[in-house]
Amino acid sequence: MIARAAAALLAIAAFDCAAEGATFTVKSITPEAAAKATKAALDKCRGEGFQVSVAVVDRSGVTVSLLRDRYASPGSVEIAQRKAQTSVNFKMDTAALDRELQPGRPTAGIRTQPNVTAIAGGAIIESGGALVGAIGVSGAPGPMNDDLCAHAGLKAIAEDLEF
Repeated sequence: MIARAAAALLAIAAFDCAAEGATFTVKSITPEAAAKATKAALDKCRGEGFQVSVAVVDRSGVTVSLLRDRYASPGSVEIAQRKAQTSVNFKMDTAALDRELQPGRPTAGIRTQPNVTAIAGGAIIESGGALVGAIGVSGAPGPMNDDLCAHAGLKAIAEDLEF
């Protein structure tokens, strides 16, 4: 009796999995949109007198577009990429993550994990309610200026994204 019930449940579960299929579709930022956001963020920082690096990653954290201004610190390249990757991994802007990971908070230990860059300047990119990528900026004087430039990059592609 129990064996029959277990077999019936297994058959139902197998049918449900087969009905869903073996693949799924995801949205990801296009190289064109990534390049547009990167350039807009760089232009915003230049307009403010800042030399920065800007990176846009896809939903998997892989770099799609990267620009380093001529006098930006060489180290800003990696930090911009890590800010973008951190935003994708945590599905939130790095300024908000920075606030969540302050000393004394229950989650503060996450800050010390490899490849976590919880400093303002990383922002998620969403389209149609789906995470499609993130942008990261590094090199401006102070993380809030990095954040300002990152959001200028988002604004530049806002009309291209579905809401």
